[in-house]
Amino acid sequence: MGKKLWGSRFPKGTNALADKFTSSISYDQRLAKYDILGSIAHAKMLKNQKIIPGHDADLIVKGLKGILEQLAKGKLKIDSQAEDIHSNIQQMLKKKIKGAADKLHTARSRNDQVVLDMKMYLRDEIEETSELITLLQKSILKFAKSNKTIVIPGYTHLQMAQCVLLGHHLLAYLECLERDKERLADAEKRVNQMPLGACAFSGTGLPIDRKFVMRELKFAKLTDNSIDSVSDRDFIIEILADLSILAVHLSRISEDLILWSTAEFNFIDIDFSFCTGSSIMPHKKNPDILELIRGSSGKIQGALSSVLVMMKGLPTSYNRDLQLDKPPLFEAIDTMKEILGILAPLFENIVVEKEAMVARLQNESLFSVDIVEYLIKKGLSYRQAHDIVGKMVRDCLDKGKKISDLGNRELKKYSLSLDPDVKKILNAWASVNLKKSYGGTNPKLVARQIAVWGKKINASV
Repeated sequence: MGKKLWGSRFPKGTNALADKFTSSISYDQRLAKYDILGSIAHAKMLKNQKIIPGHDADLIVKGLKGILEQLAKGKLKIDSQAEDIHSNIQQMLKKKIKGAADKLHTARSRNDQVVLDMKMYLRDEIEETSELITLLQKSILKFAKSNKTIVIPGYTHLQMAQCVLLGHHLLAYLECLERDKERLADAEKRVNQMPLGACAFSGTGLPIDRKFVMRELKFAKLTDNSIDSVSDRDFIIEILADLSILAVHLSRISEDLILWSTAEFNFIDIDFSFCTGSSIMPHKKNPDILELIRGSSGKIQGALSSVLVMMKGLPTSYNRDLQLDKPPLFEAIDTMKEILGILAPLFENIVVEKEAMVARLQNESLFSVDIVEYLIKKGLSYRQAHDIVGKMVRDCLDKGKKISDLGNRELKKYSLSLDPDVKKILNAWASVNLKKSYGGTNPKLVARQIAVWGKKINASV
């Protein structure tokens, strides 16, 4: 391991096992770009404030830009033996510009430096994740529009309940995904606060200009308390919580598609390119991709738990435990981007099994609520209407008979308010057309919402 930034205090080198155990370079190297950009802004500020000589600051900035250029070209060689990415870049810089590099760390600590890097990193990741969510929304919206006249049996408790438009069900996905984006956007407000200048935890006696660095790095505001700046990771916890909620939504969407693709439901066919087979059963076509998405949501929730547990016992101020916030955060972000990236094209390749859906819609229990509301419109109370339809279901549907086959006299046995015209509502299309309350599954309302969503997410529908 190279020379440590703190090594002069120690009369001898640290144990090799301790070096390996404390090193974070294996994972924090992904922060290299942000570390360099933060250091460039810091060096400019040190020059402006005449804290270090101008020519030294210019050398530092030029050297850092050279390292950044190497990084952009994929030619930067990270030292796997370095303690962390901050030390590694410092060492690279010193090889380039010699002694002037030693002045870069003036008026800062790795404590505030790493928080700066993490916040800059998260700003980019929030933006990229939100864009991936929007791409998924566009894919789902396109699927909804292309199947806007398809009626499916809706389920509660995994039991057939009422008729809904397939498009209406799909629009429910857009709603929850939009809230996920809103949560991430709101969390970004807490992320977008500039911590550099807090130093180890108490600030500095040198005449730094934190606002200059804030403007250079395009942060919205400064952090107000130096101790809090370096010691809390609630902004990471918040992002992980938001990703965990998003993961729940994506897991539930995946579960819907898994169920719908089964022989028992047979509502959709998932393209072979997003399925796998069996090593023993030649006939199998398994929705393994969706199952892995469902399972991977647990990894993201585990990441949240990991950071929460790490934080809960820490005294206020910087502690080395905080180094361990990165692996779960990075894994959660990587997992989420992978999931979002694969779900969008998966939706584009789903085929709706229309005939199977039509067959399921022959079950007249789907129209029981419509008959109840028919009777309410005739002047009966809800309780009376519910009891009447309950008896009809018991006498007919539970015994394999159809209500639509009942004659006028048989209908009147249940209620004098039941006329033959009640049979007109015993079909799927009539059922969804009856649902006229805002937010319901009425075809006109759903078409309107599809148009609204097209404008909201800038999708061509």
